[in-house]
Amino acid sequence: MASIVDSFNLFNLPETVEKILFPSSHHSHDYTREGRVVSNIPVDILDNPKEYVFFMDVPGLSKSEIQVTVEDENVLVIRSNGKRKREDCDDEGCKYLRLERRAPHKLQRKFRLPENANPSAITAKCENGVLTVTVEKHPPPPKSKTVEIAIA
Repeated sequence: MASIVDSFNLFNLPETVEKILFPSSHHSHDYTREGRVVSNIPVDILDNPKEYVFFMDVPGLSKSEIQVTVEDENVLVIRSNGKRKREDCDDEGCKYLRLERRAPHKLQRKFRLPENANPSAITAKCENGVLTVTVEKHPPPPKSKTVEIAIA
């Protein structure tokens, strides 16, 4: 159980601290240095023996509109400009009566990867509005053996 908690804290320490200290001020968006709104992408993170798998809902975005990069050798960054196209009508007099589906703002999430994550072995795929990013783990170090030697 401790390893699950440790892994979670490694991934989102700043957000976790913010949620604990300021629970009412946590919103689904942040601000960039330039003051622009950047929406957080909700994420599920699966930790299995060979890899970490991130699942994010990105409805209305194609794989060409999403960027997955690694910064500073251990920070996984997922971002999008969020330019969802509205369906246009070519007929005269055609107009929207209601617009409830907001086009997303810029989306961005950053995750500090644990030491056992291999930033050179990351894959991503986007299918049916779900982005799946897989980060392979480095193999565990071999366990040291103790060899007892008889004294003559």
